[in-house]
Amino acid sequence: VQLQASGGGLVQAGGTLRLSCAASGRTISTYRMAWFRQAPGKEREFVAGIGWLATSTYYADSVKGRFTISRNNAKDTLYLQMNSLKPEDTAVYYCAAGGPDLNKYDYWGQGTQVTVSS
Repeated sequence: VQLQASGGGLVQAGGTLRLSCAASGRTISTYRMAWFRQAPGKEREFVAGIGWLATSTYYADSVKGRFTISRNNAKDTLYLQMNSLKPEDTAVYYCAAGGPDLNKYDYWGQGTQVTVSS
């Protein structure tokens, strides 16, 4: 599976962005999907995850209530709607796809930069 993240950019605090992650090579319909982010000088961290049927979603406490993860299996695309953005949300955002081993994600996108100015 090849993953291509897009939709990042520069936005003011309080603004919104919608990230997309398009998959190719294989359908994502049977994969767990997630978004991670990595800020400069920090380790990569989990942001949000979604089950393969989209019936289960998971969020980091820092984004709960502001971000929404969703997927369209027919389009092989993952989304992250980000509202009420804060400067601390500034990071490179990565999408990932995981198989049956819940301890890892097998495929990663190249990342898209999100910068939130104060």
